[in-house]
Amino acid sequence: MGKDHIGELEELTLLLIVMLKEEAYGFSIRKALKKHAGRTVTIGAVHGTVNRLENKGFVESSLSGPTELRGGRRKRIFTITAAGKKVLQRSRDVKVNLWQQIPELSVS
Repeated sequence: MGKDHIGELEELTLLLIVMLKEEAYGFSIRKALKKHAGRTVTIGAVHGTVNRLENKGFVESSLSGPTELRGGRRKRIFTITAAGKKVLQRSRDVKVNLWQQIPELSVS
């Protein structure tokens, strides 16, 4: 897959970054994946995914201020880029188009 394609975990992560807004950091993304998508992933998998998305230009990151709750550590906050929005829209459009091509989903 090239730079203009994303996998399922990348797509879910992008959607959650949009949903979480200024709270989109590693642990909150991991927690939201479990809550909203029923996906249990390691924090390493989340970091690998956001790093890949950042390398593809679909997200940007910045560091928050240090907090006492985190022992003075800062959070790496992710935001979606215009390219990220575009790839999400393209992914949605492909799926919607495919679903519309199936007249009736029969489960037997």
